[in-house]
Amino acid sequence: MGRMDYLKDMPIAVLGGGAVGKTCAADMKLAGREVRLYDIMPYAKESLRDLDKTGILLDGIQRNKYCFERSGRAFFDVVTSDIKQAVKGVGLIVVACGAWGHEPIFRELIPQLEDGQVIHIFTDNFAALLLRRMMREAGCDKKVIIGGWSSAPYGTRIESIGKFQFPHVGVKYRAITLRGAALPMSDTDDFLESSKYLPCMDAITNGDGPARANTILDVDFANVNPVIHVPATILGVSTMENWGVIFCGHDKTTYSMYSHGLCPSICQVQYQFYNEEIALAEAIGVGCPKYKYEMFFSRRSVLTQEYMGLDDEGNDNVVFPLDQPSNEGNTGPNTIHHRYMTEDVPIGCKVYHDLGVQYGVATPIIDSMITLAGAMHQKNFLQTSKYNLAYLGIDNMTKDELLSYLNQG
Repeated sequence: MGRMDYLKDMPIAVLGGGAVGKTCAADMKLAGREVRLYDIMPYAKESLRDLDKTGILLDGIQRNKYCFERSGRAFFDVVTSDIKQAVKGVGLIVVACGAWGHEPIFRELIPQLEDGQVIHIFTDNFAALLLRRMMREAGCDKKVIIGGWSSAPYGTRIESIGKFQFPHVGVKYRAITLRGAALPMSDTDDFLESSKYLPCMDAITNGDGPARANTILDVDFANVNPVIHVPATILGVSTMENWGVIFCGHDKTTYSMYSHGLCPSICQVQYQFYNEEIALAEAIGVGCPKYKYEMFFSRRSVLTQEYMGLDDEGNDNVVFPLDQPSNEGNTGPNTIHHRYMTEDVPIGCKVYHDLGVQYGVATPIIDSMITLAGAMHQKNFLQTSKYNLAYLGIDNMTKDELLSYLNQG
């Protein structure tokens, strides 16, 4: 597509009314762009309620190495559950929702796509593969760029009391680098260039910059959610469920997997989980981020380097020792019915398992997490999850066929 500066004055659509979607939308509106915020029904009835009147207040400590910060109350140009109204004539489309929302949103989005649009998915979580498969099946040949990122640009939460959500997002940290790529890989240079016109990436653009992954699967292996969330939630479940019960004097919603759940033994399991990811990536021939062993033994695990970076020797600039208390971590989960299990197990862990089966890599630690999570939920995630390689459009591919698809489409 060549130069991407045609995007600089075009409207931006944000698809997703959760914490990341609202934070992206508010951040970009405060940066002076025209922003349209969309959520799909029936969720939009609650997630977008009164936002046309109240806007969204963005604040928080916004921790990051370079002290990038943007705060204020943002009023959006459009707040809608009509996908056509959201994306007509926009240049950049931000998909910022949980992975279970990808398919229904993509089904609405595909008929409305226009040539020249660039789609950024936070967090990718295999969504670029899913979107390309759905476009093929729908006969959609619009010339769009589709790419994803290893994480969201923020650690952020919506202020809430019970089920009531305030029009307020508190940003705990801003990423200074994220791993990104397009599908196919041949679009990646333009995809990364387009991120300069996406103000929710400003802390990254003005920080260490985006890291160019070698394929979209590299991006998905760089998603730290399964490796951090799943072992810590499953193996720390007794602390979580006893928070505010045996551990009296605590509000159940103040539990933090990072601050209260992590311990050396769980971190050891996380490290072995990570090594199975490396084995998968090497067998397929795609990339995977490299972390040192000791990086897992911190109360923020390997996440810290996303917002605080590394020193000249390649070590974490900031470490939160396991033998000391810390309130640095985001709160949650406070139930097993939380995305740390309901998304990261049947999606992230399940796809890793299936890749291992297809390419001959044993994944005993990952498989044990799937089994234990299934026991807690009284279901077999290996059988019930719709996330498999056929769902992503990459089943029955040899290694060479998969790499060709990832690189050339």
